[in-house]
Amino acid sequence: MTDITVPTLGESVSEAIIAKWLKSEGDAVEADEALVELETDKVTLEVNAPAAGVIAKITVGEGETVEVGAILGEIKAGAVANDSQKPEKKEAAKPAAKAEKTEVVEEDEAPKLSPAVRKMIEDNKLDASQIKGTGKDGRIIKEDVINYMEQGNSVAPETKSPAPATPAAPVSSPKLEGESRQAGAREEKVPMTKLRQTIANRLKEAQHTAAILTTFNEVDMTNVMALRKEYKDYFEKKHGVKLGFMSFFVKAVVNALKEFPVVNAEISGTDIIYKNHYDIGVAVSTPQGLVVPVVRDADQKSFADIEAEIMDLGTRARDGKLSMSEMQGGTFTVTNGGVFGSLMSTPILNTPQSAILGMHKIQQRPMVMPDGSLEARPMMYLAMSYDHRIIDGRESVSFLVRVKEGIEDPQRLMLDI
Repeated sequence: MTDITVPTLGESVSEAIIAKWLKSEGDAVEADEALVELETDKVTLEVNAPAAGVIAKITVGEGETVEVGAILGEIKAGAVANDSQKPEKKEAAKPAAKAEKTEVVEEDEAPKLSPAVRKMIEDNKLDASQIKGTGKDGRIIKEDVINYMEQGNSVAPETKSPAPATPAAPVSSPKLEGESRQAGAREEKVPMTKLRQTIANRLKEAQHTAAILTTFNEVDMTNVMALRKEYKDYFEKKHGVKLGFMSFFVKAVVNALKEFPVVNAEISGTDIIYKNHYDIGVAVSTPQGLVVPVVRDADQKSFADIEAEIMDLGTRARDGKLSMSEMQGGTFTVTNGGVFGSLMSTPILNTPQSAILGMHKIQQRPMVMPDGSLEARPMMYLAMSYDHRIIDGRESVSFLVRVKEGIEDPQRLMLDI
């Protein structure tokens, strides 16, 4: 037998949750074929088969937490899948007596419920035998429970009470802080994913530990948009990637960081660590939550390099294919709420970094020109949140002005001045 084990998950990551088994007991697998998806507090990753054969045993179900090195199951190397290697429960599902059938169903039902699904069923007082499973081998999955509840089924049949003749006034009792609220027939209660829990904890930690302040400015996007319009076709033909706005902002940020190194620094106890490298995190929204892959040594990369790397990181982030190392070690973060229509926001620090730049929606606004005339200009609000413990107002405001100047005069970015 060959053990299926939890691999090393990355720096500072010691545990994961079984998100989804892609194979079942008795299934034939090839070497390096994906078997199970693990969800950590940073990313979702797959565990591949260490050898070809048949899955003889699955020891940890979906929704359970496992540590690095834990055994998830066993593979019988060199075996061939056949009916005799399938779980024996299918043989036991044909008893003659009705009483025996009931007993077998009860034993057979348990494996179909992952801990997460079982919790949903218990919290909503559902009868699992009434829910039709659409997963592998009839396994009940979360979507089955949700669909069952949406059909108006909220309480197990044997626990339902007759409806009162007249509606009773709702009775509420004061809730204690931290008490778990029960979901009703019109609500759905689903456990937070490991990633979502970590996002919540890190954002709250940032607010609790840093003295966060936000400064604002606005940038005229006219010149960047004109430059992009003029060269975007040639740029894409030569480099095989589209010319977006993000490369301009990354370049502008790097230039400003060089002038104001404290913005690129971080606090470590009573010390300040100054970084002599420029690894820019780019926030990416995924179905699982917000992740921040890092463009390393952005100061040494061309516009085309930056655009290609951001596209690659963003695509793999949404597919859950990023490695741990690709989301660690950033020195400054850029986030673009404008892609969702945000006009203004105050971004929260991506600790232990000391500053973050928020981009927003480009919108035509009337602007007074130097000669006193009015023109409609494509404007974007910029917001920079920073840790006031080490970054003073002078540095933060001046830093944001440098970013603004770089965007409004993009030739300066190309000349690195």
